[in-house]
Amino acid sequence: MLLYMSNSAQEAPSTPKHSVSVAGAVVREDGRLLAIRRADNGTWELPGGVLELEESPEQGVSREVWEETGIHVEVDELTGVYKNTARGIVAMVFRCKPSGGTERTSAESTAVDWLTPEQITERMSEVYAIRLLDALDGAGPHVRSHDGKHLTSRNT
Repeated sequence: MLLYMSNSAQEAPSTPKHSVSVAGAVVREDGRLLAIRRADNGTWELPGGVLELEESPEQGVSREVWEETGIHVEVDELTGVYKNTARGIVAMVFRCKPSGGTERTSAESTAVDWLTPEQITERMSEVYAIRLLDALDGAGPHVRSHDGKHLTSRNT
């Protein structure tokens, strides 16, 4: 026992290797979903970002959606947890309802649009499209992993 304690005390403290992000799958009454074209890389994705230390996941998703799109939301439920194994990012996705505001771009978005599920699969890479499609199926929460480009785990 002393040897074990001695060895464990010599190990360097672990540096966190993950960050946590939140995203909103905002569904309008007509079934269209809110999406942004990111300013940094031009890809279409869900509005979202890094969860701040002092906020709950629900507060974080509300803040991120509003900051990036100008849309206020009511958070309904967690629909999925997604891990980017290449970047160490764990993303929680929440289905939301729009509750006010007006669509606008931001420093983080060059376009804001309400897309059909078909448009989502055309415009978004698989790893982001699946998050919106999972939010629609009502069978969540889903837990999936990807390498940044392709799903590596399809747990449902």
